[in-house]
Amino acid sequence: MKYRLTNSFRSIALLAALLRAKARVRLGAATSFYRSLRPQFLILHFSFFILLSACSGLRYIPEGQMLYTGSKVIIKSPQKLSKKSTLQTELESVITPKPNSSFLGLRPKLYFWHLGVGKKKGFGKFLADKFGQAPVLLKDVKISATEGLITNRLYNNGFFHGTVSHEVKTQAKTAQVDYTATTGQAYTIKEIHFPESDTVVNAAVRATQPGTLLKVGDAYNLNTFTAERVRIDNVLKNEGYFYFAPDYILFQVDSTLHNQVNVYLRVKPTAPAKATRPYWLDQIKLNTNYVLTDTTTRQPLMFRKYQYFPDEKVFKASAITRATFLYPDSLYRRKRRDQTISRLMSLNTFKFVEIRMKPAVAGDSGGRARLDADVLMTQLKKKSLRADLQLVSKSNGFTGPGVTVSFRNRSALRGGEQLLINAVASTETQTGSGSGGIGLTSYELGLNAQLLIPRLVVPDLPLLDVHLPNSDFQPRTIIGAGYRTVNRAGYFNEDFFNLNYGYSFKTKITNEQEIRPIDITYVRLANTTAAFDTLLAKRRFLKSAFQQQFILASSYRYTYNQQVLEQRRQQIYFSGQVEGSGNVAQGIASSIGQAKDANGKYTIAGQEFSQYLKFDFEVREYYRISPNPTSGNRIVARFQAGIGMPYGNSDVLPYPKQYGIGGPNSVRAFAARGIGPGTYHPVSTEQNLNSFYDQVGDIRLEGNVEYRQDLVPYVKGAVFVDAGNIWLANKDEARPGGEFNTSTFLSQLAVGYGVGLRIDVQFFVIRFDYALPLQAPYGKPASTTGRFNLAIGYPF
Repeated sequence: MKYRLTNSFRSIALLAALLRAKARVRLGAATSFYRSLRPQFLILHFSFFILLSACSGLRYIPEGQMLYTGSKVIIKSPQKLSKKSTLQTELESVITPKPNSSFLGLRPKLYFWHLGVGKKKGFGKFLADKFGQAPVLLKDVKISATEGLITNRLYNNGFFHGTVSHEVKTQAKTAQVDYTATTGQAYTIKEIHFPESDTVVNAAVRATQPGTLLKVGDAYNLNTFTAERVRIDNVLKNEGYFYFAPDYILFQVDSTLHNQVNVYLRVKPTAPAKATRPYWLDQIKLNTNYVLTDTTTRQPLMFRKYQYFPDEKVFKASAITRATFLYPDSLYRRKRRDQTISRLMSLNTFKFVEIRMKPAVAGDSGGRARLDADVLMTQLKKKSLRADLQLVSKSNGFTGPGVTVSFRNRSALRGGEQLLINAVASTETQTGSGSGGIGLTSYELGLNAQLLIPRLVVPDLPLLDVHLPNSDFQPRTIIGAGYRTVNRAGYFNEDFFNLNYGYSFKTKITNEQEIRPIDITYVRLANTTAAFDTLLAKRRFLKSAFQQQFILASSYRYTYNQQVLEQRRQQIYFSGQVEGSGNVAQGIASSIGQAKDANGKYTIAGQEFSQYLKFDFEVREYYRISPNPTSGNRIVARFQAGIGMPYGNSDVLPYPKQYGIGGPNSVRAFAARGIGPGTYHPVSTEQNLNSFYDQVGDIRLEGNVEYRQDLVPYVKGAVFVDAGNIWLANKDEARPGGEFNTSTFLSQLAVGYGVGLRIDVQFFVIRFDYALPLQAPYGKPASTTGRFNLAIGYPF
C-alpha cells in the first residue's frame, strides 16, 4: 500500500507540472508534452482505482471469512396485514449486529481501522481510533438467536404459530442474511375477565374496566397488554394506591381455543400488603426556603391544617396553599401531586420543587393508612436587574440598536406577584421602502410596568371555579401601564399612554386563553412638520386615522399550540383573536344624549374615540420529514387572515391597528409595507416618498410555505414561497384599486420565492433570506432584483 500511494503522489505532481507547462507553452507544444506523459496518467488512474479498492475494505477481511453486509426480514402471511410496516419495523429492530457503514460500496472506516492494526501509537493508531471501525464478519452474526428473537416478536403480536427461517446470500467476500417470517393466522381476543373477588384492590381494578384498552375481536398484542397495566396503575394511583405498581397486574391467557384467546386479569397474590390498600394524607409541610444544607428545626406556622415553613416574610401562606392541591385528611391522588408541582413551578418564583412522601407514624381511628408529605421549594433570587443590548427587528421593517433595562421582583406583594419594570431606548430605520428615508428614521423612549398576579382576581362565578382546580397551570391576572414617545424624523412626535387589565390561563399544555376587558390607549400627536401636515391634508383617511386619539379596546385571544409536544412529527399552531373598541363608550354617550362634535363624533374629555371590530387568525403546520425528533428537516406552512371594520364613531381604523405586509417576516421579496393595498402602486415621486403611510389596509390575507433543512451543526438552510396582500374595506380616491373585491382578490396576491440560511444556537437565531419577486398585485413586478433580509428568529 505504501508503494501505491507513493506512485499516486508522483502522478499528482506530474499532473501539476503538466498544468504549469500548458500555461507557459503554445498549444501545439503543450499537446506534444501531454502525449509524452500519457503513461503517467495511466499510473494515476490505476492508483485511483487501487485506492477505491482499498476503501471498499474487502482486502482486509481475513482469509476464509465473509464481511457481513446486513439483513432484511421478509414477511409471509396467509392474510392481509393491517399494520405490516409496523410489524416489519419491530421484527427488524431485533437484528444484530449492525453492519459496517458504507457509501456507494466504499467502507473507508475499514481502511482507517487497518492503519492501526498491530500498532500501539503513532499517526496510524490515531486515525484508527478516531475514524476506524473493525470489520463485522458473518461469524459474528448469531443467526439462531436472531431467529428466536423474531419468533418472540411474532408471538407478542398474536402470531402464536409463526415460524422463521433464514438464507445466507454470499457474493465475493460479502454475505447477507435474509430472514423469512411466516406469520400464520393472528389470534384475537374472545373474552376479557376482570377480577371477580370483592377485596378492596380487586374492586378498584374492576372499576377501571370501562376504560380498558383490551377490546373483544382485536388481535393479541403484548404492547397493548403492557399499556393496559400502565393505565390501571395510573387510575389506582389517583385512588390512593400510592405503593401500587404495573408489575402487580397479571394477565392469564387461555390460547387453547381455535385462533382465539380468553384473557383473565388478576392482581398478583405476591403483591405486598401496602400496595393493595389506599392511603390518605395526614401532615403536609410546606417549606418555601428549602436548601440542601438546611438542618435547622423551626416552629412552623399552622395555616388551614398545613405546617408552613419558615415564615411569611417573603410569601404569604395563603399564596402557597392556593397553588397546593394536596389537602390534609384527603385521599392521596397522584394527579394532585403532579398538579401541585406544576402550579408551584409556574409561579416562576422557585428554582426547584420536590414532594417527598413517607408513611405516617400511625393510621387513624378508622384504620386507614396515612402518608405525610413534605413539599420542598427552592427559591429563585427575589429581585434582579439586567440590561440588554438588542438589535430591534420589527415586522414593519424598522431595524436598529436598542437597550432595555429591566427590574423584576418575584414576590412584590408577598403573594407570588411578579412586578416587571422595563425602560427602553432605541433608534430604528425603516429600510428598503423607496422613500428616500424621509420620516423613516425613528427614535423611541419608553417606560412600562406589569404586575402579574398568580390568580384570577374576579368574583366567584356560578359556572366557573376561578381556581381552575383541574388545570396544571397557574392562572394570572395581568395589570399593565406604560408610556412611550416616538419621534419620526422629519414628520412628527407621537406619545402613547396605555393602561390594560386582563387574564391569562391554560386548561391544557397546548391551550391558552387571554381575556383583556380593558385596554385603553391614548395617542397624542405633536410637533408635526409642514411636510406631514401637507400629507394629512391630502389624505383624508390618514388624517382620520391619526386624529382618533382614544382607543378603548377589549379583546379575547385563543391559542392552540402543539409545538410544546416535541415528539410529534406533525404540529399544529392556531391563534384567533377578536377585538372591539368604543362600543361601550358609544352606547353610554348615545343613551345619555351627549352632543356630537363638529365632525359628527362623540368625544371623551373633548377627544374623539375609535369604534371598530377586528378579527385575526393564524394557522401554522410543522411537519418533520424524519421520525427522529431532533431532526430539523421539516415542511412549515402558515396562513394568516385579518379584517378590521370601522363603524359608528370611526371612518377608518386607527393607524396602529391597520395592516401592513411585506418585509423579513412576511412576503420577503418585497419591502415592509411595500405591497398594496389591492393593486395600488406608488408611481410618482410624492407617492414613493410617503408609501410607508399609504400602503396599509383593513383586510389582510397571507400564506407562506417553507422547507427547512439541517446542513451542519447550528446551521440550517431553507427554500420558501410567500404570497399575500392587503386591501381597503372602503374605497379611497387617493389609492385607486385598493378596495377588496371578491372576484379579483386572488389575482392581486404578491408572490415571491427564495432561499435562506439560519444560524440556530437554540436560544438565539440569526436569519439570512434572499427572495425574488415572482408576481406583484399590479402584474409584472416593477423590479426583478432580489431582496436580502437580515432578521432575528424564524419568520414563523
